[in-house]
Amino acid sequence: MTPLILVTGATGNTGRHVVAGLLAEGYRVRALTRDPERAALPEGADVVAGDVRRPADVAAAARGATAAYLIWPGTDDEAAGAGEVIEALARRVGRVVYLSATEAEEGGVWGAVERAIRDSVPQWTFLRVSGLAVNALAWSDQIHRGVVRAPFGRMRRSLVHEQDVAAVAVRALVDDGHAGRSYVLTGPEAISQIDQVRVIAEEAEHDAVWEEQTAADARPALAAEVGEDFADMILAAWAASADTPEPVSQDVARVLGRPPLTFRQWARDHRADFAAS
Repeated sequence: MTPLILVTGATGNTGRHVVAGLLAEGYRVRALTRDPERAALPEGADVVAGDVRRPADVAAAARGATAAYLIWPGTDDEAAGAGEVIEALARRVGRVVYLSATEAEEGGVWGAVERAIRDSVPQWTFLRVSGLAVNALAWSDQIHRGVVRAPFGRMRRSLVHEQDVAAVAVRALVDDGHAGRSYVLTGPEAISQIDQVRVIAEEAEHDAVWEEQTAADARPALAAEVGEDFADMILAAWAASADTPEPVSQDVARVLGRPPLTFRQWARDHRADFAAS
């Protein structure tokens, strides 16, 4: 029988593409989501209701599966809860591919989840993402107004296309040779935030420019969105890296046998998301 693979976070930025990629290769897919009626996933996926933070939901969804793509949506304060979920998952599947972050080496929620997976799962692969290009969608309204106002415009990020993350995840889920590997997934270049806005504007055919904002001016809105402590951590990290480009990894190319997609390609793929409403 064709193997069944569980995808958590199935309606998210990477999970949706993992579902499609697995189905395209002929695998059976069970997609875990909190609202199946609104999932809008490809035909052929077995969409089930559940919360990845609940061990019972994950155990039920993983029944009969051989591998799982795991996204843990919790914060540092919720990292302890991931252990029970991973133990429940490990009782069902022998392989887990976890969407992590380059900061996992420093601890935090990503490091805690990685440790729990190492302790429980026989075959694991960590996808350590530098930053997802899709987060640039947060600028959509400002792009429409013609000015993106934010701090650290010259900060250069090696952002990765969500489709590349999903493609690597599919390979790690179905192919041998990826167990015990921690891949750093980046785009092919470190591109400044100023240039990101320029590229998006060109691809979306908008007139939009960058306007530099001080960190102090940016903090209130950021704190309202993510909390004061996390906002301070983000701003400190941005300040520390403002003059140092993020490293560019070759892991996407090594796994997929092709170069990673560029930020311009990402902007082209998301042109409709920046179109005027």
